[in-house]
Amino acid sequence: MAIKIFIVDDHYMIIEGIHSLLQNERNIEWMGHAMNADSCLAYLNSHHPDVILMDINLPGKSGIELCKEVKEKFPGIFILGLSTFNQQSFIEKMMENGASGYVLKNATQQELLEGIESVMKGKTYLSDEAANSLRMNADDFRPVLTRREKEVLGLIADGLTNIEIAAKLFLSVTTVDTHRKNLLAKFEAKNIASLVKMAMQMQMIG
Repeated sequence: MAIKIFIVDDHYMIIEGIHSLLQNERNIEWMGHAMNADSCLAYLNSHHPDVILMDINLPGKSGIELCKEVKEKFPGIFILGLSTFNQQSFIEKMMENGASGYVLKNATQQELLEGIESVMKGKTYLSDEAANSLRMNADDFRPVLTRREKEVLGLIADGLTNIEIAAKLFLSVTTVDTHRKNLLAKFEAKNIASLVKMAMQMQMIG
């Protein structure tokens, strides 16, 4: 089935440029665009794309704020941050607010397609330049976690089971299990013991 793509950007030339990169791809279905947060949210009330390419520098409400709002209301939609900025702080804020990836506007067609396909598989994707920016600015490897992942990580470290974490955070056990798997993947940890040890070494938990 084709991946349904929607773009939020306030520059029509960017929208047209990305559309032209994707329009001949058989596994991509272009759903349209919005040029600000309000029209994006209005569109999502009646349509459900698989992936949103979201500019972080929007008029009014920023893409960073919009990303958080969309993920809270429509958790099944994957978001790829789209920007000319490769500063670490922008990338981290976008990822912390629920984005599954970050692509710079000078990305190649191949990077864009890789990003879309990766996030659809539940993976995190950073275009080469964005990934390099994080590496250059970090003294060591520190995965970027969402607020919920940080909460789950802290409770795992406290020794709580999935069922106990689910009850404490008012989540389903399946959702907690997904967060646990995502944490293992982000830390590249083989098991929970090594996950907790790595997080403590990075001072991400007490």
